[in-house]
Amino acid sequence: MKDRAEATQATRIVVKVGSSSLTQRGKIDLERLRLLVDAIAARRVEGTEVVLVSSGAIAAGLSPMGLRSRPRDLATQQAAASVGQGLLMARYSDAFAAHGLRVGQVLLTVDDVTRRSHYRNAYRTFARLLELGVVPIVNENDTVATTEIRFGDNDRLAALTSHLVHADLLLLLSDVDGLYDGDPRKPGTSMVTEIRGAADLEPLAIGKTGASGVGTGGMHTKVEAAAIATEAGIPVILTSAARVGSALRGEPVGTLFHPTGRRRKTRLLWLAHATSGQGILHLDEGAVRALTQRRASLLPAGITSVEGTFSAGDPVDLVSPSGVTIARGLVNYDAAELPGLLGRSTRDLARELGSAYEREVVHRDDLVLL
Repeated sequence: MKDRAEATQATRIVVKVGSSSLTQRGKIDLERLRLLVDAIAARRVEGTEVVLVSSGAIAAGLSPMGLRSRPRDLATQQAAASVGQGLLMARYSDAFAAHGLRVGQVLLTVDDVTRRSHYRNAYRTFARLLELGVVPIVNENDTVATTEIRFGDNDRLAALTSHLVHADLLLLLSDVDGLYDGDPRKPGTSMVTEIRGAADLEPLAIGKTGASGVGTGGMHTKVEAAAIATEAGIPVILTSAARVGSALRGEPVGTLFHPTGRRRKTRLLWLAHATSGQGILHLDEGAVRALTQRRASLLPAGITSVEGTFSAGDPVDLVSPSGVTIARGLVNYDAAELPGLLGRSTRDLARELGSAYEREVVHRDDLVLL
């Protein structure tokens, strides 16, 4: 079998590693970390630019704080991340220094990859670090992120980072050596070596949680992350952390997800794959046609009812008269404002209530069809 061109020809790669692949019993496993760093350094010295998205800050902070397991409340998670992030970066710095490489820490929030001004600044930072020969090490900014603005897991963060830095390949490292057609711990299952689209995933039973107790994701989130990246035209290889060297050398290990689309706006990828609707807007048939056929903005006149409690800027689901969710978008009104606007034209609303009510409920640039 030939080597994978997706890996051997890539000039900029994002590698994502999870907590369970780096830690044991609440401590950083130096041998696992060195294995990862050695493989990345070997590829880096060949001239390939590598961005590392690394979990492990919270897990690394557990033992120093006297915690036996990952805390459930956000405040304690953030405290553990604050302690663990420094420890994790120190270990990475030492390990990469042995190869003559420097590292730089980049902590991101959702705003950094979805708001244009933040996005451009983040891109410039990554570009400069890579130009200077630095290996950027990325994590979610756990110490300040709130539940409402979190990526949810570092698999999605890695996919969005791949889009942000214009990567040629995303390498997702897991506890298992690829995507299986069932539970890999049970007999009779086999690895799926290639995924070319959603149809290939339909027959598969994909687990939603991990077994280590220190991470936030499982195979389900990795498949979602692969969908984000491949829809942006970025191929994805999913394999185990133990096979990182083989994957980066282009050996046919793990599961290859082929690109399914072209590059698109990051916030639309985030909307489609990394958010859940905070409310529901029920639409009439005319609004459904306007959104799906003309790619128009959503106006008050096309909404028949509203469900949920949400604020302006939150993601909401747009539902057809038959109950099918057709799109998700960032709403421009609070839930409490909408009932009195429904079924009325923006021109009439502006005349009666002022120019602030002439705006769309969801602008077409902040809307993604599902």
